[in-house]
Amino acid sequence: MSERRGTDPQVDVCVIGAGQAGLAAGFYLQRADRERRRRGVGELSWVVLDAHDRPGGSWPDTWPSLRLFSPAAYSSLPGWPMPRWSGEDNPPASHVVAYLRDYEQRYGLDVRRPVRVHEVRRDAGERLRVRTDHGDWSARAVISATGTQSRPFVPAVPGADDFEGTQVHTAGYRGPAAYAGQRVLVVGGANSAAQVAADLLPVVERLHWAALRPPRYLPDHVDGRVLFETATQAVRDRAAGRPTPGVASLGDVVAVPPVREARDRGRLRAVPMVERLTRTGARWPDGREEPLDAVVWATGFRPALGHLRALGLAATDGRLLTEAPAGGTMPVQAAGEPRVLLLGYGDWCGPASATLVGVGRPAREAVAAVEALVDRADRVDGVDGVDGATGSGED
Repeated sequence: MSERRGTDPQVDVCVIGAGQAGLAAGFYLQRADRERRRRGVGELSWVVLDAHDRPGGSWPDTWPSLRLFSPAAYSSLPGWPMPRWSGEDNPPASHVVAYLRDYEQRYGLDVRRPVRVHEVRRDAGERLRVRTDHGDWSARAVISATGTQSRPFVPAVPGADDFEGTQVHTAGYRGPAAYAGQRVLVVGGANSAAQVAADLLPVVERLHWAALRPPRYLPDHVDGRVLFETATQAVRDRAAGRPTPGVASLGDVVAVPPVREARDRGRLRAVPMVERLTRTGARWPDGREEPLDAVVWATGFRPALGHLRALGLAATDGRLLTEAPAGGTMPVQAAGEPRVLLLGYGDWCGPASATLVGVGRPAREAVAAVEALVDRADRVDGVDGVDGATGSGED
């Protein structure tokens, strides 16, 4: 991609990703800009770049029966509660998609799509250059909110390359119809595995649910509210050097109604992890073999952060190191690079920040951090406000 210095649109803040985290950031950016204008201290220009061609982030790519952990009233982004779901149980993915679409429209957030970000790199004049398939942007700060859906993780299980049946990760699972009458192995020990297994049970000939350790169900009354509170307290305890003896974690299985029903009927039972896949099935450590037609990998995702590779940010165990900005309490800032904020990837960038109910507080702190950065840059430059940019500049 060619350099176009001096001609690229300039903003104070570029948000990458318009899923739930990016929209929460957009809400607080819009509010901060409005407040700055009211106080007469200059604008805060911003834009959200999204690789998808439709609203909703990764939610439209999930399977139809996927359910939220909590009722709609406890699954809201900042500013506007999620409308009630007409059903008796927790809302499905389609309800979340409609909510995110309407949220974006309700606040008139400046989302450009489809725009795929290739990389972010340091540029002259203390700015960052955001390279995309629709040209470059110049920004004082970047809020990365790309989530994990585009990086499904499949463990290295012996024999997987030789298995002749179907293999799909939950990123590509679209419901049980394709598996009717088949013998299916679901691999994974957390919520996605439990929900997919419950989804498949009514149609498959035989279901095996394999996990590294026996899945632990949370009490039936526990939902996203309790998980958020537990995750928040755990982060506080770790920061203070205290033990975290909580009984719940986001890795445990929430008994949403379809999972609860299958469990209570004795049909949803996990077995130990397979030793290997064979050409026609799977073998367990005790020597038992079972024929299989398909394997569904419900084994999680990794953060989609390849666009930040050129910055050489500090990382460990596959995740970037983060820290709380000056005056903040959430670890939303990339360690050693205050111009890069990370939002919505997990507890390491804010308690329960990968959830609808949990992303609001980290988003607020990320926006406060970039606003402080912009103010410092303006004081250094001797400028009141930004350099002529607006949040609605053209590509």
